[in-house]
Amino acid sequence: MLPFRIPIRDWISTAVDYLVSEYAAVFDAFSALVYFLVDNFKDGMMYLHPLALIIVIAAITLKMAGWRVALFAVLGLMLSENIGLWRAFVETLALVLTAELLVMVVGLPLGVFAARNDRFHSIIRPVLDFMQTMPAFVYLIPAVMFFGLGLVPGVVATFVFALPPLIRLTNLGIRQVPKELVEAADAFGATGSQKLFKVQIPVAMPTIMAGVNQSIMLGLSMVVIAAMIGAGGLGEDVLRGIQRLQVGQGFEAGLVVVIMAIILDRITAGLGEQRSTT
Repeated sequence: MLPFRIPIRDWISTAVDYLVSEYAAVFDAFSALVYFLVDNFKDGMMYLHPLALIIVIAAITLKMAGWRVALFAVLGLMLSENIGLWRAFVETLALVLTAELLVMVVGLPLGVFAARNDRFHSIIRPVLDFMQTMPAFVYLIPAVMFFGLGLVPGVVATFVFALPPLIRLTNLGIRQVPKELVEAADAFGATGSQKLFKVQIPVAMPTIMAGVNQSIMLGLSMVVIAAMIGAGGLGEDVLRGIQRLQVGQGFEAGLVVVIMAIILDRITAGLGEQRSTT
């Protein structure tokens, strides 16, 4: 045993305090961006009558996953509206879409770079291992430190928690592209960007979409946990049910989360299957 204690908590606290004091403007700008995205997603969906939004989602589900899943989407969403959780459903969906948009903006380039640079891959791999094994509740701490309580830290915690699968599977998909295709592109004189966007990414798209699917599922699980720091949505109803021992209320909110998860899972899975057949 060491005769002294390694001050990890002190190092982390000092680093967080420094970032908060020195980069407050950056965090404020990012908060404004998150609010803008969430509000636009939410206002756009709330502008539509619930029945109209149900029809839109059902049409997308029919296209991507077939009539059975579309029928399930209609019945599930009508149930969500019937039990008075429509607004919470829309708020949660807006939060998940915002977090997933950020995941794709950050995760896809990092995954591509990891696939094309072995040194970067060797560096980011243990970082992703660390991120995926860290308990979900721990992500709430720095999110609150940097952004306070409310919607933004909920989106940030969801984004960080859901990021690793997309990076991993984007990297994996591009690395699994047959060498013959890459060599053929080189033989025809394709540039690096042409080879990436016309050969590697299209071939790897099913694997990339699997990463999108996994990140959405992780995001949904984190959205409920993020209600503890004021993210709102369905997670708030689940948390209220736990705090007040109202089993029925918590079960209803959890059921709507399950309905949303199934719909999003089937849509993204269907999109990946369509990509694999084209």
